[in-house]
Amino acid sequence: MEVEVVKMLAVAIIGSLGLAGPALAIGLIGFSAMGGIARNPEAKQAIMTNMILSTAFAEAIGIYALIIAIVLAMII
Repeated sequence: MEVEVVKMLAVAIIGSLGLAGPALAIGLIGFSAMGGIARNPEAKQAIMTNMILSTAFAEAIGIYALIIAIVLAMII
């Protein structure tokens, strides 16, 4: 394999795995939040606040992975 092919493969792996992790995390956060609200409707406001904050942190990880993949693609 040529060096450029290996570099592009690395970019593809970083992009796909780096974005799949936060996507799964956001799905699990939403699933857990909806289950918590279903069990205790009075705690809806506190659960939603924590859900939004956790989702923002998970999304930030995805954005970092995307930026790294773009930077690596530009360097190649």
